[in-house]
Amino acid sequence: MRHLVLVLASMLALAACRNESDPLPGSVAMTSEALGHYCQMNLLEHPGPKAQVHLDGMPAPLFFSQVRDAIAYLRMPEQSHGIRAIYVSDMTKAPNWQSPGIDNWVLADKAVYVVGSKLVGGMGAQELVPFSKRSAAEAFANANGGELRSLTEITDELVLTPVEFATDENGNFVSPDTASAN
Repeated sequence: MRHLVLVLASMLALAACRNESDPLPGSVAMTSEALGHYCQMNLLEHPGPKAQVHLDGMPAPLFFSQVRDAIAYLRMPEQSHGIRAIYVSDMTKAPNWQSPGIDNWVLADKAVYVVGSKLVGGMGAQELVPFSKRSAAEAFANANGGELRSLTEITDELVLTPVEFATDENGNFVSPDTASAN
């Protein structure tokens, strides 16, 4: 309940700060110049859905290698700029998991998410898989596990808690591609 109140309060505060005549910024296509905000790695080299966060006063969005990371960014109080819009990869239109698409975006608060599927995101963590169509999310969950949630139903624990990464018998990191194949 506390989480829902925080999310709703954040969304109301964002709406109150934005001038109603200011249109939302549009999504930006991913190019080879798009680097993950946290990892500074080329997003096109990683599988799974991505996200972009548009901030007040900033000319370009912050890109995220995983949707989970963008939602974590939304929930952290340390931001220096107001968030104008968050777009997530629309996996309804994605060619496949390895190539989620460079310009198929949906507003984060309009997406239906599959939480807890067997697939991991581009950085190896559990992913929140966004869809613009509920039927596509249901089909994905039937094939890959997980449950459907809206943005407001995604708990802080899902995005703000530390991630346990897969390791081999020597304790070395196992890449997401290798980990998901096992």
